[in-house]
Amino acid sequence: MKISFAEGRPTGAYALALPVWSDDMLNDRLQSLAEPSRTLAARAAEAQRFEREPGSIAETFVQDGDQVRRLLLVGLGAARDESAPLERAGGALAARLLTSGESRLVIDLTGADLPADAAARLAYGASVRGWRYDRYRTKLGKKQQPTLKEVVVVGGGEGASAAWEGRSALLAGLSFTRELVTEPANILYPESFVERCRTRLEPLGIEFEVLDEKQMAELGMGALLGVAQGSVRPPRLLAMRWNGAADPKAKPIVFIGKGITFDTGGISIKPAQGMEAMKWDMGGAGAVAGAMAALAGRKAKANVVGVCALAENMPDGNAQRPGDVVTSLSGQTIEVINTDAEGRLVLCDAMTWAQRRYRPEILIDLATLTGAMIISLGHEYGGMFSNDDGLAGKLHGASEASGDKLWRMPLGDPYDKLIESPIADMKNVGPREGGSITAAVFLQRFVDSGVKWAHLDIAGMVWSEKATPFYDKGATGFGVALLDRFVADNVEG
Repeated sequence: MKISFAEGRPTGAYALALPVWSDDMLNDRLQSLAEPSRTLAARAAEAQRFEREPGSIAETFVQDGDQVRRLLLVGLGAARDESAPLERAGGALAARLLTSGESRLVIDLTGADLPADAAARLAYGASVRGWRYDRYRTKLGKKQQPTLKEVVVVGGGEGASAAWEGRSALLAGLSFTRELVTEPANILYPESFVERCRTRLEPLGIEFEVLDEKQMAELGMGALLGVAQGSVRPPRLLAMRWNGAADPKAKPIVFIGKGITFDTGGISIKPAQGMEAMKWDMGGAGAVAGAMAALAGRKAKANVVGVCALAENMPDGNAQRPGDVVTSLSGQTIEVINTDAEGRLVLCDAMTWAQRRYRPEILIDLATLTGAMIISLGHEYGGMFSNDDGLAGKLHGASEASGDKLWRMPLGDPYDKLIESPIADMKNVGPREGGSITAAVFLQRFVDSGVKWAHLDIAGMVWSEKATPFYDKGATGFGVALLDRFVADNVEG
């Protein structure tokens, strides 16, 4: 979708949108229209019970000069100190017009009391909601085909284009994550995930390091390799490094993503119903890749490494069995009670490797780790576990600012005791109760002393079965804006 900014409305055909705060005088916002059109628009808004809630829309057609124009009044609510209503309004407009037949939307801010970055935020909301992935659709009906091609924001001020630059980099990263998460597992598997990241991210200046199965075996990554051994698709460990800090030798912050490109559950096989959704079990790795794209795209002044632990969990004759014992890269042994608890197995080896390789002070992993997380928090929040209150507080602040909401969950010795094994150092699952927490304490056993660590269980957040003002049904891109904001607020100088 093309985004542009202008000081005055263009000529020709377009849909016109006017953002409205709760306390705005509607007649003032409609003053650019002739009297009959102002009256019609006001009456139409009243008839549609337009109360100006964020993202609400009242729509009508009015005479505007020599054009009959679609007019949309979009609500911003009353909270002028918040940015989310602006993005919600842009998203609501895109959702309304995406397949409407309109090809151009003009959002006119002239005369509105809006913050300096309002134009960029409205444009971002429209762009992020307008994202679609129609690569495999060959028979879309005419009314299903997207028509909205351009959004022009008028009256945003001189800084609109500059404010858009950072937002456009975030949008590119978010779109990349959604693309990765949407792709089917016959197209996206460990090797093709790596190559797609190379194609997109190397031109941005990101350095790549990739370990294949032989290199991982030589190092002793028995936990990750155990998960992968049932698939004909070989695993990969992908590391992407962005050096943007003033001191290129400064320790990087490290993000690690779970990248199970398809998860059958292995021998502990999942029910057939709904298993097709397990293509998005690489949502953590997808978020890390998208965040790296966003950071490099805006040339973030920080050193950041994104690590993706990539494997496919399949149940062939060579697959890992319940009861097997594997030795992790850290040297700790793991009794595999359930092969469907595979995410923590690939993550633990990736965490050990990343800490040895980069010696980070901050380590954050993202994973679609447990169904129990969805039971706990639904699809409203990602779960956050951390060994450091300061880091948890910073992540919470970034989550509130970005809209990728997190809720902190507990850790502790009572939960740690639940994964003790009678024959190995630990088992990979505990009892049914507290399943998300026992998964987190499992990972905590692989965090080096002195490292500030957070685990984000985003199982309920990477895919949505319902549309919202920020995304349609499908991949959400959760985690990209969160990581980008965390780096901007806490890592960049």
